Parts: sequence; C-alpha cells; structure tokens
Amino acid sequence: MSLMAYYPQIKWLHVHAVMCSGLLFALRCGAALLGARWPQHAIARYVSYLIDTTLLAAGLTLFTILPGGVFANGWLTVKLVLVVVYVVLGVLAMRPKRTRTTRFVFYLAALATFACIYGIARMHNPLGWLLLLPR
Repeated sequence: MSLMAYYPQIKWLHVHAVMCSGLLFALRCGAALLGARWPQHAIARYVSYLIDTTLLAAGLTLFTILPGGVFANGWLTVKLVLVVVYVVLGVLAMRPKRTRTTRFVFYLAALATFACIYGIARMHNPLGWLLLLPR
C-alpha cells in the first residue's frame, strides 16, 4: 500500500499541527514579550518543538507523495521553505538574550510569515493572498 492511501490522515495531521503551532507560538511569544516566565519552561518549549517537528514532517510527507514533485507543486515548495523561515524566526523571537524590540520584530515577522504560509496553502498558489488583489 502506498503512502497516497494515507493522504487524508496526513493532511489532517498537518492542518492541525499548523493550527497548534501558530496558536502556541502566538501565545508563548506574546506572553514572553510581556515578561511572563512560563513560555521558557521546558514543557512549553518541548511541546512547541514536537508540534513544529510534526508540522514539518507531515508537510514533507505530503510533498513527497504528491505526483509531479517540485515543479508540479511550486506552491507547496514555497510553503515548505516558508515553514522553515517561520520556525527560525520563531526561535529568534523566543531568545531571551535579545532586546525586547528585536524579539518583537522577529515575532511580527514570524506571524507575517505564518499568514503568508496560510495564504499559499489556501490558494494553492505561491502568490497566496496576493491573488486577491485587484488587477
């Protein structure tokens, strides 16, 4: 049996990991910027790592089982690259040794990247939300 038989389950996992990742990041980083300590607790960090790893693994699995590869699914390639950017920006935003202003800029950049990823996924096009702009 090929992995394509599990496409609905893998997509479900991916979509839910996206929602959990975005929500947990927004809560953790927002709270950290306000001075809360719980976002740096080991449990909060490891849950975040687990969700983001699941998100990336499910995304890569979906990418590999879809026919055509990179060139047939350009929107998916862009989305997966942006997921890596989102994770890196999130890590930088959560680093406590940076200034609050720097962390806030990384936080906003990560949220903007997340919004771009979501738009690309919804539109199935690398331009994402830009497709909604009047021509």
